[in-house]
Amino acid sequence: MKKILFSILTFSFAAISALATNPVTTAMPSLSIAPDGRAAGMGDAGVATNPDLNSQHWNPAKYAFMESKGGLTANYTPWLTKLVSDIDLAYLAGYYNMGDMAGTISGSFTYFSMGEVQLVDYSGTAFQEAHPNEWAIDLAYSRKLHEYVSMAVAMRFLYSDLNNGVNASVNNASEEMHPAWTMAADVALYYKQPISLPMGESYFGLGFNLSNLGGKMTYDEGTTQNFIPANMRLGVSYELPFDNYNRLMATVECNKMLVPTSMSKYAADQTSHKMSQEEYSSLSSPWGWIHSFCDAPGYFDDVKNKEVSPLAEEFQEVQWSVGMEYSYNRQFFARAGYSHENYWKGNRRYVTVGAGFHLSIFSLDFAYCIATAPSNPLDQTMRFTLGFDLAGIKDLVNNGWSW
Repeated sequence: MKKILFSILTFSFAAISALATNPVTTAMPSLSIAPDGRAAGMGDAGVATNPDLNSQHWNPAKYAFMESKGGLTANYTPWLTKLVSDIDLAYLAGYYNMGDMAGTISGSFTYFSMGEVQLVDYSGTAFQEAHPNEWAIDLAYSRKLHEYVSMAVAMRFLYSDLNNGVNASVNNASEEMHPAWTMAADVALYYKQPISLPMGESYFGLGFNLSNLGGKMTYDEGTTQNFIPANMRLGVSYELPFDNYNRLMATVECNKMLVPTSMSKYAADQTSHKMSQEEYSSLSSPWGWIHSFCDAPGYFDDVKNKEVSPLAEEFQEVQWSVGMEYSYNRQFFARAGYSHENYWKGNRRYVTVGAGFHLSIFSLDFAYCIATAPSNPLDQTMRFTLGFDLAGIKDLVNNGWSW
């Protein structure tokens, strides 16, 4: 029973990482899914781009630079549609600017449904259906530290229920799986500097976010401890105006999971480097964050027929993205991007395209994923975003609903 449910836990990314020799796996992998249509259209890059309604996921410090008083957004993503039809992600976010001196508060709610799952025991006998799900809720506070610099901190509650409290008999023993929960925090920085050019004002952006720094999750009363997807993002962006109407923004972003791999040079078994379940579970969260930078054992690359050093394997854990966004009059948007993950670490590689339409009252964004790696279940993934500007709605009401 436990084995079956843990396979559900890692299904979203384990299926993608089947060919990897030493992938990074976590509890609640849904927290790593790009939830919105704008960033997803730029190769899942959003830590250093211009502020938007969904900054809570990528870099909540960007909210301090939002020009509007507040806003709300709703996002929907059908997930792994090439494999199943009932897994999806819903994401709600919003913010309210209390003023330059008071700062900005923001929050979000993430709900990930894994559809209907037939539970089986170790003998392969089906005994009950379950509807596993995960959700997280968070609050953040951001404010400007300088004319060009802002900082944010966020607190998050995470909850994962994989089997709806079902009990199962395994080898004449009863094993009960419980919902898991924990708390986590984010620390984010954002730098945005205007640069005057003859054709208009350009912007240089720099973003940094440490997210999901928190405790581990357990589904079996502490026997197995699972890391959550602690993460470090670093990115830069530059927006160039061509004239008063046409602008082009480019961004580059690097993403590193702060989670140790199960194959480690610190493992007791120095032949296979495979850590036992007890070894892996005994690592504390802070020690795991540190281990994630120096635990790679190295391996032999069968494809290129050469040895890969431990340092080279560490760099392979860095996933990178590049993206571009063209805007006309800041109302019509066209986007494209590329996201790359090393073959041995999961092989998630895809091109993305997207479009957006923004008015003073609401905005619509859409993204589409085109996998470049063979047999990638992320192929044809779509994301939809609907946003509302509170100041725009207020003005519309005060003006008697006239356009």
